[in-house]
Amino acid sequence: MSDLGLQTILSHLTTTLARDTLVQKTTDKLRDHLSVDRIVLYYFYCPWKGRVTFESLSQSKFSILGSTGPDECFNDEYAALYQQGRVRAIADIEAEPIQPCHRDFLRLLQVRANLVVPILTQDRLWGLLIAHQCQSPRYWSSRDIEEMQKGANLLAMSPAIQNY
Repeated sequence: MSDLGLQTILSHLTTTLARDTLVQKTTDKLRDHLSVDRIVLYYFYCPWKGRVTFESLSQSKFSILGSTGPDECFNDEYAALYQQGRVRAIADIEAEPIQPCHRDFLRLLQVRANLVVPILTQDRLWGLLIAHQCQSPRYWSSRDIEEMQKGANLLAMSPAIQNY
């Protein structure tokens, strides 16, 4: 392998490590600050198909790493809303008027309340930063929302994410 090939591989590994470290520190900090059961990064690997690629947990029993979303529930309409900066705060999935497939999916993931903030890079919906309260309903304060938005903006501004 040439020096150029090795340099390319090293550069890619360095960027990946920087991205992974930033995401993990951000999710850990948000989970501690918000005192929630779980913070996840849902990354879109192709249009409107994604996977939980990072998580910060209060307890290992809440792990959903690698989970994919319900394709029939997340469509162009919802994607367009998040591309416009939509923030979605649900205090109690059992009381919120949401699609049955969405409610069933959240139940499957042990979610009782969630807060979803888009990660937007160069006018592209890169992913979603999501807080989950699993054990009880939760009212999301404006401060909670602001902290999640700050975390999403920090991630979106990172060259390691913008170039991914």
